[in-house]
Amino acid sequence: MTRLTRRAAMTAMGAALATPAFLRRAQAAEVTLRLHHFLPAVAPMQSQFFEPWAKEISDASDGAIDIQIFPSMQLGGKPPQLADQVRQGICDIAWTLPVYTPDRFPVAETLSLPFMVRNAEKTSVAMQQLMDEFGGGEYRGMKPLAFHAHDGGKLHTRGKAVTSQADMQGMRLRAPNQATGELLAALGAETVFFPVTEMVVGLSNGLIDGCCLPYEVVPAFKLQELTQFSAAPAPGARGLYTNTFALLMSERSYDRMSPDLQKVIDGASGAALSQRIGAQFDAFEAFGKSKVEEQGNTIAEIPAEEIAKWQEMAQPIYDSWAGKLGDDGLDGAAVLKRANELLDAA
Repeated sequence: MTRLTRRAAMTAMGAALATPAFLRRAQAAEVTLRLHHFLPAVAPMQSQFFEPWAKEISDASDGAIDIQIFPSMQLGGKPPQLADQVRQGICDIAWTLPVYTPDRFPVAETLSLPFMVRNAEKTSVAMQQLMDEFGGGEYRGMKPLAFHAHDGGKLHTRGKAVTSQADMQGMRLRAPNQATGELLAALGAETVFFPVTEMVVGLSNGLIDGCCLPYEVVPAFKLQELTQFSAAPAPGARGLYTNTFALLMSERSYDRMSPDLQKVIDGASGAALSQRIGAQFDAFEAFGKSKVEEQGNTIAEIPAEEIAKWQEMAQPIYDSWAGKLGDDGLDGAAVLKRANELLDAA
């Protein structure tokens, strides 16, 4: 090696050693995590939450963690399989709904019972706390990153608004989950259940007359063009229902990470993340409602006295759920009582 070549090599080595470790690390990701979800890429959840959250984790890890997002079930399978895909290693992180696998995650499903919702942020805070207290054993092989809920669902229908039990008679409605479907059936509706991704076909071909969903879903599926009426409980009452969500990570993927990168994941998950996603969903809700209003659709109000009657009719659903929790070794009455306390206090 010539003197000039040796000097250049020493200079390059010195520059490399002088470069901060985080800059050297940032040149290439150490860990690539695949995040799988069921909504289309145009959904606000991807552009306004998943993408910024992934960037925050990349920045916090100095580029060592790269989260690649796969919307619309691009890694294969159906939405009800997302939790198992995390456990099996098909993906590293998944965003899913416990109600897509009824009775499998009963504590996580509890706030999906009728009238167990305030707004999305407050309900998400309550759900995270409920899971911390009662749901620790439900997601074996998975590391829950956050639990949350959407705002109370509304009745979106064709032909007429639904503001009373009488209006419900004979209507074919897509139910958002099993428990809410039981309530709608008790009120006189004919209910069907399938994932929200199949709802557009059901409305377009006349299989259903309407659905029960929050406003936040409206823009992604152009629901304002498929229905003409929306109805919600009078202000002050709890919402008709919410669906609960789980953001899950594979324990194996987490365990393979170095302790400093695990700290990054830990810092970007938990109660603060649940509250953040809930607040995000409240913003999505306001935007979705604006699309219904822009379309010129009718927005009706379900009177408080009607909602009170519907809540009484839901009591057998709560009793049955307490029994299911009991079958899993939990005190079902205590779980429901605590859920209501957290909602009232949120």
